[in-house]
Amino acid sequence: MTPPDFATARVDFSSGRSTPNAYLQACLERIATREPEIRAFVVLDAEAARRAAGESTARYRAGRPLSRIDGMPIALKDILETADFPTGFGSPIFAGRQGGRDSAVAYALRLAGAVIVGKTVTTEFAGAVPGPTRNPRDPRRTPGGSSSGSAAAVAAGMVPVAIGTQVGGSILRPASFCGVVGFKPSFGAINRGGSSDNFSQNCMGTLSATLADAWAVCHEIVQRVGGDPGFPAFAAGPEPAAPRRPDRLAVLRTAGWSAADPAAKAAFETFLAQLAAAGIALVDERSSRRVAALEVAIADASDVSREINDWEKLWPFAELDQREGERLSPELRTGIAAGRAMTPDHYHALLLRRDAMRTTLASLAGDFDACITLAAPGPAPLGLDFTGDPVFNHPASTLRCPAIALPLLAVEGLPLGIQLLGYPHQERNLSAIAGNLLAQAPPAG
Repeated sequence: MTPPDFATARVDFSSGRSTPNAYLQACLERIATREPEIRAFVVLDAEAARRAAGESTARYRAGRPLSRIDGMPIALKDILETADFPTGFGSPIFAGRQGGRDSAVAYALRLAGAVIVGKTVTTEFAGAVPGPTRNPRDPRRTPGGSSSGSAAAVAAGMVPVAIGTQVGGSILRPASFCGVVGFKPSFGAINRGGSSDNFSQNCMGTLSATLADAWAVCHEIVQRVGGDPGFPAFAAGPEPAAPRRPDRLAVLRTAGWSAADPAAKAAFETFLAQLAAAGIALVDERSSRRVAALEVAIADASDVSREINDWEKLWPFAELDQREGERLSPELRTGIAAGRAMTPDHYHALLLRRDAMRTTLASLAGDFDACITLAAPGPAPLGLDFTGDPVFNHPASTLRCPAIALPLLAVEGLPLGIQLLGYPHQERNLSAIAGNLLAQAPPAG
């Protein structure tokens, strides 16, 4: 039996109809059933989780829960430091490494009473080289990456929410492949202290069964540790805004359109027709100069993102390359070499190019509620040696804007996400639109 969404369970905790103990037990039973095949976790500690759930149960019985996520079983991507679990960053170099401290997110979750059950598989340093995790919708297929285990754990019903991160497409693509909600807030909105990802596009976010549970987690984290230093924290409230039908959406096909499966394109166009029938104005590059300008601006988002990331690999990864050499993957070493070949002036030009993309997005804000596109070129590919093409996700990363992947499409019985892109620090408005789309179509998968 899959545990219910946590927002519903929390009401039962407060009324005495259920307890965090019982909820955790249902999660642990799902883990026992599915984990041998799915391999979402690097490390688990059921006994520590039971102790934390017991403490949460006592708080509810006393009428004093710490937060909206008190008692929530949650998993953390294994690039986030935790005092009680090893943090291996998806690399054999750091396998079993005990950092001895909590990341900002782990610290905040504990203060809020969440039950951290374990660490989920990531690709090598949240990059390209996959781990062993399989897609719960079809174990022959990749779950996506780099938040592979986080997406798979939620999709398999093991936890209601798992923490992920995104530099390129590491939240939105796994969410699409696994049929869960992926939420990437604005850059800097959630404190990333204690994460191995120091890239200038890296953003903390969530993989979850529901939008409401994702919202509660983000809210409770920032109430305790804020966002990144110097950036506005997530300020969209403790729950999503009431669903609201958007007036106008900008339809983006992006550079990913040429890579998309014909069936994925057809499913997207059918979904757009449903939105138009519901009274939503859909505008694309053929009928709007400003939408066309945004399509042009983000056409090379994948290249810009890759080159920025390659330069930013110079520390700590170039230093690791000097010490560890072939213990790093060939893919990572290729990126490090590309970074070494760049100059500071070229990197500066890339940053200006990225800023120009963001300026072009901002020009749409007065007339368009949000942008809509696919979250992936198609369903999860067969095989475990490739986590899928992030081409549809790079624009959201380079724009450093909030984005949500919603499990609203299906292709050949496999989930495929719709991606909404909003304006920086306008997550609340984006949640209202996401709620409207979720209400119009049952989730796939």
